[in-house]
Amino acid sequence: MEPSLESSSPFLLQTLWDKIRAQEDFLRSPLFPVLFSMTLYLSCCLPYLCLDTLSSRVALVHRYKIQSQSRVTWAMAWSCLATSLHTHAVFIFPLTPGSLRVAWDVLACLLLFDLQYFVWHVLHHKVPWLYRTIHKVHHRYTATFALTLTFSGQYNRLSVHLRPDPNLLGCHPLTKMFFFTLNIWLSVEDHSGYDLPWAPHRLVPFGLYGGSPHHDLHHLKFMVNYAPYFTHWDRLLARCCIQTNQTRLM
Repeated sequence: MEPSLESSSPFLLQTLWDKIRAQEDFLRSPLFPVLFSMTLYLSCCLPYLCLDTLSSRVALVHRYKIQSQSRVTWAMAWSCLATSLHTHAVFIFPLTPGSLRVAWDVLACLLLFDLQYFVWHVLHHKVPWLYRTIHKVHHRYTATFALTLTFSGQYNRLSVHLRPDPNLLGCHPLTKMFFFTLNIWLSVEDHSGYDLPWAPHRLVPFGLYGGSPHHDLHHLKFMVNYAPYFTHWDRLLARCCIQTNQTRLM
């Protein structure tokens, strides 16, 4: 005997609810309300955007348009979308409960990674066997470009990735995702070989963040600038080298 609609509906609802509950960590994250509202908003807009696309081509659609002389262009749509995304990212998300905790945890993860990598990096330069066996391949290029980030031996990459940075701080899974995303981007930027006007080191005051010029000098001069991102450890140990016009030409 097949189940009736009355008996199957609760089962379907329970299944749906169980699937939602399985994503509880994400649902409790500060990013969820912003993503949910933005996704719902864009989903509601999509049918009407399709009508705007068809309005100039299909008379049946055009007859229902209130201001029949008006026309929505892609430039207008992109302008509205860009403004909306900017508002959500810059103003709405920072006011979401928990977002400051996420920002603090990501910063803490970066500082911890910076310390761990600094110690690891110094050891792999100061201990000849470690440098010769593990790290030397990474220094084949003295002028870095983006792909040189992962140009290294397998043990070099494994030892870098096995450090339990966010786990030591008990971060939320979403915070870990933010950290890993930002960490990869900053690492690529470090090796990019470019000093762009919008580079991260230009946004952080007092030279606290070294960025690509800082790490580029490490590959050029070899025994300076061991920290991947921030400069305080190199400054404390007098291993910080600042880029000048002369070093650019070397």
